[in-house]
Amino acid sequence: MKNFVITKSDIDKNGWYIGDLNTSEQIVGHLAIEPSLGHVRFKSSLRVKGSLLAEAGSGIKADEGIEAGWGIKAGLGIEAGEGIKADWGIKAGEGIEAGSGIEAGTGIKAGWGIKAGSGIEAGSRIKAGLGIEAGSGIEAGWGIEAGLGI
Repeated sequence: MKNFVITKSDIDKNGWYIGDLNTSEQIVGHLAIEPSLGHVRFKSSLRVKGSLLAEAGSGIKADEGIEAGWGIKAGLGIEAGEGIKADWGIKAGEGIEAGSGIEAGTGIKAGWGIKAGSGIEAGSRIKAGLGIEAGSGIEAGWGIEAGLGI
């Protein structure tokens, strides 16, 4: 698969993506966002066939959904207006927020919290240091662990 990298020259002063990739279509390959760019914002959904990585000090915000064929990992937070989906895992240094749902094949990890409008589903487990909030429910095949409470 081809590797794509978002650099400082690909975003405007407000963090909006202005680069050459057509993010309204699925990106066939792996997408990385360089470190220390803050939250990179996308006006629609962001779909990547391979992995999606936002290096330390960078995060991902999409007005619609975020989807990756492999995993999603961000040094800061991950935020989507609709859902977040990864076939493998989702990992964020700060928080994960989705308007409708969060779905990962293996696991979901967030530094401060996970919020979903309708539900959170994980095949193996969900682990959070502070807490997990969901609008309607939380389901896990094996178990749910939280440092402070659910």
